[in-house]
Amino acid sequence: MAITVPASGRAALLVARAAAIYRRVTDAIEVWAAPLLQLAIRLWIARVFFLSGLTKIADWNATLFLFQEEYKVPLLPVPVAALLGTTFELGMPVLLVAGLLTRCAALPLLGMSLVIQFVLGASNPDYDNTEHFYWMFLLLMIVIRGPGPISLDHLLSRWIKPLRP
Repeated sequence: MAITVPASGRAALLVARAAAIYRRVTDAIEVWAAPLLQLAIRLWIARVFFLSGLTKIADWNATLFLFQEEYKVPLLPVPVAALLGTTFELGMPVLLVAGLLTRCAALPLLGMSLVIQFVLGASNPDYDNTEHFYWMFLLLMIVIRGPGPISLDHLLSRWIKPLRP
């Protein structure tokens, strides 16, 4: 004997099935695509800063000149500012790529992006660039959301958790 479902019941059943499919698709995206996107963001932003650091160490005299004449970083002596900036540009990307101390690594790069856009950009229109806002948003995402599951931070957190009382 066949059971007939009223039209309104069939519509509710279709909606429930569509919702279940939607839930499965979004869960799959969250499990597979989101970690890959988080990794891609870390790799891209790391590349931006690492290449800048490589440029600075390629000609240290030119770097010192830039910090003295172009950047004019306040508060710090030129050699100290150049050394700190270059160290951050070369060191923090390595941590981002590995996903190790990721949130901490993103903070100095975020600070540098803010200085580039709002301090240098205020005095020199060449540094007022929309791309710096993209850097800031991506770095903020790393600081807020973390590196994702494809990272040493994630592996360490899983290993360290059992050690907690």
